[in-house]
Amino acid sequence: MSEPIVALSGAATDPGLRRSLNEDSFLAVSPVFLVADGMGGHDRGEVASATAIDEFRAFAGRASLTIDDVRGALGRARARVDGLSVGSDAGAGTTLTGVVIADVAGEGYWLALNLGDSRTYRLAGGRLEQISVDHSVVQELIDSGELTAEDAARDRRRNVITRALGAGSDAEADFWMIPAAGGDRILVCSDGLPGELPAERIRTILAVESHPQAAATRLVHEAVLHGGRDNITAVVVDAVAVARRGGASPEGGADADDDVDSDTLPREPVGGMA
Repeated sequence: MSEPIVALSGAATDPGLRRSLNEDSFLAVSPVFLVADGMGGHDRGEVASATAIDEFRAFAGRASLTIDDVRGALGRARARVDGLSVGSDAGAGTTLTGVVIADVAGEGYWLALNLGDSRTYRLAGGRLEQISVDHSVVQELIDSGELTAEDAARDRRRNVITRALGAGSDAEADFWMIPAAGGDRILVCSDGLPGELPAERIRTILAVESHPQAAATRLVHEAVLHGGRDNITAVVVDAVAVARRGGASPEGGADADDDVDSDTLPREPVGGMA
């Protein structure tokens, strides 16, 4: 098999019920599956997220990417997004999260990356796991034991992020290399989705909708129905077959393992913005 992972994907996005502008952008073309959630006011967030995603479009159609490919695209994206703020008091920035397909010694891997509080999940063996770790004030407080996960969902700081592309941040992205298995289902989403739907509901929808496009559409639709306080984007990716040195692993194979503004905001010391 020439491709380390044969993937099938679907994507959906909606501005939600409180915003006229959708500042989310996404790319769902193998081997790249990414979501960006822009910030900066007016149309600057929309431009920032689209600019970040645009740096990855040239990879469309390749069989796989390396971490150097991804680091290079991130560096170019950062420079372009930083350029949007030149001569302006308002900084433009964006989150970026998702997976790209990687080949490690002839085997298929998910190379996951994250900056900000958009999220990447994997559904495998009926279990939903959040791969990415939120770069946010409330996540830091949870990690330090100062805030519970339940309280974090209602905390006014829940949309304040600590890393971004642009917005005055030069923080590096997190990366994870995850062995893929046939039957894996990846969800990449902006924070508007888990902001409206609990993890168990997300897991149920991913489990019952057989086609990734149907799953993405339903996730976004239900998030809108549950409040739609922010822009909502979902990209769903299925591993139909995965390269293994001993042969491909087919899908399902034995080794398939309130009133608070909800827009994404950079933390003030990072972005210099309120």
